Amino acid sequence: MSTHTDGRRDAGVTWGAFAAADPDLARTVQERFAAYTHHVLATLRKDGSPRTTGLEVRFLDGELWFGMMPGSMKALDLRRDPRFSLQANPGEGTTMGGGDARIAGRAVEVPEDDSETRARYAEEVEPPEPFHLFRTEVTEVVRTSVEDEKYLVVQVWRPGAPVRTLRRT
Repeated sequence: MSTHTDGRRDAGVTWGAFAAADPDLARTVQERFAAYTHHVLATLRKDGSPRTTGLEVRFLDGELWFGMMPGSMKALDLRRDPRFSLQANPGEGTTMGGGDARIAGRAVEVPEDDSETRARYAEEVEPPEPFHLFRTEVTEVVRTSVEDEKYLVVQVWRPGAPVRTLRRT
């Protein structure tokens, strides 16, 4: 059972905790996200329906970060309901070199009065000011790839459990 950064149980872990639990999968997924700048974030609207939107993400200091423009709909969605799913940009064509990667979890907004955290992020990323900043708590990481041009391989990681690998023909 994992513990949320504010003490709640059955929640996600930092990216760093996931990377410590499965360094190979973490490296592969992070490389997949590093291959392109823009990815697709899914959030939940006020009525519960899904919203997808583009997003740049950063892996810094053992955390997965989302920075957003002030008042953006995705930021308002995450303030209301922190659950998200993040899909790596698949790239051009249909080969999906490096496989397909998805991260799900909860986004926790860094308050404006946490000037130290916000300043460290801003120094590294140089976002336009002002901005919303969210750190994430990872609840699931999935990588899908093709092996030997024959098998669809799905790797699934969740906090407190080893990676589960499924192979389909």
